[in-house]
Amino acid sequence: MTENNTDFPAYITDALAALRPSDDLTVSEWADKYRVLGAKSNAEPGKWRTARTPYLRGIMDAWSDRDVERITFVKPTQVGGTETILNAMGRAIDQDPAPLMVVYPTIDLAETTSDNRIRPMIELCEPLKEKFDPQSKKLELQFTDMYVVLSGANSAASLAGRPMRYLLMDEADKYPRMAGKEANPIKLAIERTKTFKHTKKILLTSTPTLETGAVWESWEAADTQYEYCVPCGHCGTFQTLRFPQIRWEDEKGNANLARETAVYVCPHCGAAMDDRMIRAAVQAGEWRATRTNGSKLHSGFRLNAIASPWLTLGDIAYEFKVSKDDPESLMNFVNSWLAEPWKEIEGSMDAQALARKTSGYARGVVPPGTVLLTGGVDVQKRGFYFVIRAFLPDGTNCLIENGYVENWSDITDAMNRPYPGSEGGAHLVNLCFVDSGDQTDQVYEYCAVHREWAVPSKGSSVPILSRYRISSVDKEGSRANGMQLVVVDTNLYKDAIYGRILASGGFQVYEGCGEEYLSQVTAEQKVTVRRNGKKVAVWVPKVSHGDNHYLDCEVYAAAAADVAGYRAITRAAARGEMDRNAEKEPTQERDTEWSQGGEWSAENTETW
Repeated sequence: MTENNTDFPAYITDALAALRPSDDLTVSEWADKYRVLGAKSNAEPGKWRTARTPYLRGIMDAWSDRDVERITFVKPTQVGGTETILNAMGRAIDQDPAPLMVVYPTIDLAETTSDNRIRPMIELCEPLKEKFDPQSKKLELQFTDMYVVLSGANSAASLAGRPMRYLLMDEADKYPRMAGKEANPIKLAIERTKTFKHTKKILLTSTPTLETGAVWESWEAADTQYEYCVPCGHCGTFQTLRFPQIRWEDEKGNANLARETAVYVCPHCGAAMDDRMIRAAVQAGEWRATRTNGSKLHSGFRLNAIASPWLTLGDIAYEFKVSKDDPESLMNFVNSWLAEPWKEIEGSMDAQALARKTSGYARGVVPPGTVLLTGGVDVQKRGFYFVIRAFLPDGTNCLIENGYVENWSDITDAMNRPYPGSEGGAHLVNLCFVDSGDQTDQVYEYCAVHREWAVPSKGSSVPILSRYRISSVDKEGSRANGMQLVVVDTNLYKDAIYGRILASGGFQVYEGCGEEYLSQVTAEQKVTVRRNGKKVAVWVPKVSHGDNHYLDCEVYAAAAADVAGYRAITRAAARGEMDRNAEKEPTQERDTEWSQGGEWSAENTETW
């Protein structure tokens, strides 16, 4: 037998070619071997290199994973989402042919993509070109062993009729809710895959819009959720890249300064990384599961723009600066840059509005008529945020001091320092609530030692009957065992703070209060979310993982005022039972009634 196949009849040659095993390449391997990007629709034409966008490798190769049936990709714009779809399509045509459908938001977009993205890809990729029938219709591309249907989510007819093994859905959040008079277009498209019960593949990708949008609901339903994690260039700790870790020199109205000075600060070691280090970190990154039920059948992937090789940290900081004061522009930034859904907002705190609410007094000075000083401490792994707030009988309360310190002794100093009154005398902090959610054992021990003025507290994850409730520390062997623990309804106190910021007077800050404090106290907004099928309103960060430590401190300081009896004082003042000129003189002695067995009651729940 000769090795030259031309010695065989044509039908035998064709049969041998059909039986020849495929290269069995993953999508990323196939793209690296065969894909060529054309100049018509690509900023970087030439041979495809997965290494240019290494985060796409895991998503593409999930398409080749037999344990994965469905993939959801939550993405910002311009990170290669469409190329992922094209690579999956090309690999299917060349390696494992079967009927394939791609759904775009509209029929018009499907036609445009066919002309400008898909046909050029076929022309530049030899294995695809060999199998392609150039006489194919624009929306139905014929190949030797299969066909590709391009559909529009706005056309029920284009989604109906034919069984499909492969289903690719691009920019799904832009789909109409109904395909003409028919059902949801995503459901209609998925119906087409029912015939291929055990071999179907479904990929849905989009920039998110709202939490009720298709891609976010699909992400939430995933069996396993993956986030792209990268190592810090200094300490090596793997982490998901988060927007709040981008820091810059800030100057009101100067977005260019933000662009020029932006760096990324590792939350673990505190060291700064520049663009070069971020790019190296992305190259060394990997997808890690952040939530799973043990199955990969539906795998979800989420990525933000920091990983993009076409953007700098300065670009992202600049875009935020020019977008943050306009709701529509901010929504685009949250969706298209951070790949996060925009939330239905019921209320939002405003840093600029808070900055205007000054008490007229310098930092550390207690206003006249103050009847109570309380503190709130938010405990972090490497340090502590704290605030000290003065409360007046008319319901006004004023920020006296705030800061970040790295050890317990500094908290002790801050809470035991005499704060001068504006008209003489000095005040001590009457009561301080210390967050016990982190470093719990240390918090309990600290509060046990300083029980005269320090009380452990924690936020409640569910609504409670009043603003707070009293529990006790259950810690055998600890000197804090049996000590009172205050559980705080953080949502209700944030409502109160929000209301006070909006109202005249109310919640005030000292003159020259810093932007870090202002931005953290106003870092959250109240949104409507669905929980167990019901709509509920909750306070959440405006940007995922945004710093809100000072807001937590203020919640604890407000709860401490309630526990120390502030509501009774304001009620007495409202009834005229307190003469402002007869209020007790400033003193360095603590009123310790609450710590000597006084009742801690939540009977009064009106807004302080």
